[in-house]
Amino acid sequence: MLIIPAIDLLKGKAVRLRQGDMDDFTVYFDNPLDAAKQFADMGVKRLHIVDLDGAKKGEATNFDLIEKIVAKAGMDIEVGGGIRNMDRLKAYFNIGVKYGILGTVVVKDPDFVKEAMKTYPDRIILGVDAKDGYVATEGWYEKSGVTAAELINSYAGYTAESVIYTDIARDGMLTGINTEATIKLADDIAYPVIASGGLKGIEDIEALAGKKGILGAITGKAYYEGKIDLKQALKLQENNG
Repeated sequence: MLIIPAIDLLKGKAVRLRQGDMDDFTVYFDNPLDAAKQFADMGVKRLHIVDLDGAKKGEATNFDLIEKIVAKAGMDIEVGGGIRNMDRLKAYFNIGVKYGILGTVVVKDPDFVKEAMKTYPDRIILGVDAKDGYVATEGWYEKSGVTAAELINSYAGYTAESVIYTDIARDGMLTGINTEATIKLADDIAYPVIASGGLKGIEDIEALAGKKGILGAITGKAYYEGKIDLKQALKLQENNG
């Protein structure tokens, strides 16, 4: 089970939002490269980066900064936020990003998503953000009328590396990952699931470790606020494969 630290980029800084509200955030690093170096020094295998400006605007606003992080991080990088076409996806892969996270387009542009999954079958992550049980889009500003499982199962027959499932109500709140919903989603779909949203401590990782279909968990605010010992979590990762 992978422990995946998160760096969310807003106006060139590493931040964390509360419940997806871009007007309610805390800055943790003025220079996100410093955060990436911390994670690299700890032996993190994969880093989660979200271009929050890009998610809202539909374009890769922090592309140059992400390129610098990729060049220095020395680990697998997954990137999301504003990837709406093949040109942008290819541009990220060309600078060394390992996985592209597709979010809003999973709801709004299935043709592009299927093309991406066919072209890069092992490098596409489907990002599903849920609000009140329903998928949210446009940087969490809009709520759709479909559930996470319904949406993901509409891509049956196509290959994805994984699905990141985020409970927006818990994101940045340190209230604990919605483990019940995450484990159920893993049972209901054909892709491995990465848990996201609200991780509060090592107990969340322990609750998910070894569960069928769970590939990993993303930690953001819990690390930045000192609620989780990342070295301890990484040791748990090693023990659970």
